Amino acid sequence: MGISTLNPVRLPEPRGPITEALTGRLLQSPDSEVSLPPATGGWLDEDLQLALYLCYELHYRGFADVSDAWEWQPGLLAARADLEKVFLSGVEDELGQVPSVQEQVDSMLVEPVHGTGVSYYLLEQGERWQAREYLAHRSLYHLKEADPQAWVIPRLHGAAQAALVAVEYDEYGAGRPEAAHSQLFARMMADFDLDADYGGYTDAATAHSLAVVNLMSLFGLHRSHRGALVGQFARVEITSSPGSRRLAEAFAALGAGADGTAFYREHVEADALHEQLIRHDVIDTLLRDEPQLEADIAFGLAASALVDDRLGSHVLDCWKQSRSSLRKPLPDAPPSP
Repeated sequence: MGISTLNPVRLPEPRGPITEALTGRLLQSPDSEVSLPPATGGWLDEDLQLALYLCYELHYRGFADVSDAWEWQPGLLAARADLEKVFLSGVEDELGQVPSVQEQVDSMLVEPVHGTGVSYYLLEQGERWQAREYLAHRSLYHLKEADPQAWVIPRLHGAAQAALVAVEYDEYGAGRPEAAHSQLFARMMADFDLDADYGGYTDAATAHSLAVVNLMSLFGLHRSHRGALVGQFARVEITSSPGSRRLAEAFAALGAGADGTAFYREHVEADALHEQLIRHDVIDTLLRDEPQLEADIAFGLAASALVDDRLGSHVLDCWKQSRSSLRKPLPDAPPSP
């Protein structure tokens, strides 16, 4: 049986002048100009990332009491473009010179002997409240897993498209809705006594979590960034299997039942196969057919690593100080600062 995540999504609380203006505007009729304050806080600013998330969610589930006509409202698209420039330019500046696709892929294939990421921490010394927090952060993406990447399907062709669709088919449960990865994640959340409703933890999640899913959405909604979305997707599939194994073991040790580990156990096996498909049948084929996409794929790989690393660093910094990593702590967690 699946878990319903189709309840209407309410608009989240504003986090600054941009989202204050945006949420107020979205509740009105989409028939006049949109004017938003400029983004001044950097690419990982809470107000900026939430504003982008609101704009992008109009292309997914939308929001209760917000007209669907807002999705392609010209004034809102122009305002979103200004926000995207701040996001992308900030990421580009922080990355500097990006290594080649081959260099990045080669480095991802080497698993560190002594890792320091979230999966290592949860396996070695994690507590149940920390596992619950991590799931709340990741729910912003995993409850719509594979949706951002689906936008790239009509923007590829031939063998690369066919291979990517094969991977996406597995992400959506290979024809079995109860096996869709978003459903597996929802059942895992329920096993950890979390709210499995889509968007349920938007107010609690920080800009770090928002940036992870916003990057995918930005790449997916722009044909000019189709290579970057392939790079983002490739990084997830290439690196997922070992981390998923650690998380499945960590969650089992923290008292998870079968539903509480099924999502990550599925990724241990599935992503080992997906890694081969993505590397050889998507990236190699795409670079052969459209070599001009090399720089964009490389940027997608590096940008995805950057936003994921920022989320992981934020979470671990908070946990090591025995405080919550969420803006609104869960009942069993220490308070946030």
